[in-house]
Amino acid sequence: MSDTRRLFRTLAIATFFLYLGFNVWRAVFNNFAVEEIGVTATQIGVIQAIREVPGLLGFTLGFLALVFSEMRIMGISVLVLGVGLVVSGMSDIVSVLILGTLLMSIGFHWFYPSNSSLVLMGMSKDEAPKTLGRLRSISAFSAVIGTIVVWIFIDGIDFGPINIPSWGYRTTLIVVGVVVILGSLITLGDKIQKGAQRERRKIIFRRQYWLYYALTFLMGSRRHIFTTFAIFMLVQIHGISVRETATLFLINNLLNTYAGAQLGKLVARFGERKVLTFNFLGLVGVFLGYAFVPYLPVLFALFVLDNIFFGFNLAIESYFQKIALSPDEITSNVSMAQTINHVSALIVPILGGILWEQIAPSATFRAGVLIAVVSLVLVQFIRTDTVPATPVPVGAD
Repeated sequence: MSDTRRLFRTLAIATFFLYLGFNVWRAVFNNFAVEEIGVTATQIGVIQAIREVPGLLGFTLGFLALVFSEMRIMGISVLVLGVGLVVSGMSDIVSVLILGTLLMSIGFHWFYPSNSSLVLMGMSKDEAPKTLGRLRSISAFSAVIGTIVVWIFIDGIDFGPINIPSWGYRTTLIVVGVVVILGSLITLGDKIQKGAQRERRKIIFRRQYWLYYALTFLMGSRRHIFTTFAIFMLVQIHGISVRETATLFLINNLLNTYAGAQLGKLVARFGERKVLTFNFLGLVGVFLGYAFVPYLPVLFALFVLDNIFFGFNLAIESYFQKIALSPDEITSNVSMAQTINHVSALIVPILGGILWEQIAPSATFRAGVLIAVVSLVLVQFIRTDTVPATPVPVGAD
């Protein structure tokens, strides 16, 4: 087996197990916390705030990569997330639940930049977007499996000859956590990991990467507007049920099992600038729809369409691969992009809420239109055919 195929196999296995665990955790966390431990709204807010801290500190992964290879970090990430699920399932007080949630979050937020960095460093510029797209499809498929696991095992099934006993929240979290831990051992034991040489590296951020940083912030901003307020609008104004919400997320994951790989092929064929131009033009329509269209079926369709458009963020990653002046700079800058994304997560929901309450719900989505338009303008500056010959680093060793 070639090194490229072996690398993809390892990435695929790690992606499947990590997103399986994460989506099971996401599906059961709130019910488990309330029904089993009795947490209050204030405690939930504290837990969720703590959960975002590892993402905000994502840039520190670049320093971790000075010691461990990206493959090792990716395997450890899956392992830590699995341990977090087990600890969460065993918790009976809030402090232990916080510990389990923090471990889960560390694993999740270490995984994304290390996984992406391996693709950008290990694949050719033609293959990287395709690989990123295929991994998106695998993560979506894993989310579907996680949803099915929750549906089957939380309450059990007793239908005709099918009789599956209820596991409840705790057993489901613990069993899935153990499965994720076992999956991590496959990644940690892969032969690609053995013999990996660690040359002396530096942590360098460059002025030449300003467009990558800016697009990352804007992509995160537009995402946080939609994830925070789209479902909120559907529930508060249109009164959709929990079942309808769950169905929307399931449809998104089912579509992404196919769409993710296709988006990667589109980027490889047409290039980042054209694909992102189409993406942000589409987003203008999506945000305008949520600002002014009251017809619920249209809003459902736009919700699903937005989820597909978000998959185009892989074009920003493949763009960075093409402008990176050295493979050694990829991990530190991809992890910094995660921090930038989480800065927007702290700012945008608060500003969006102020617009919602002080002006009108439509004002929040009109702000999304503005973000999409600014992004559309910046995308026109994307150039991947030339790279500055004498870059000036602005970071530190």
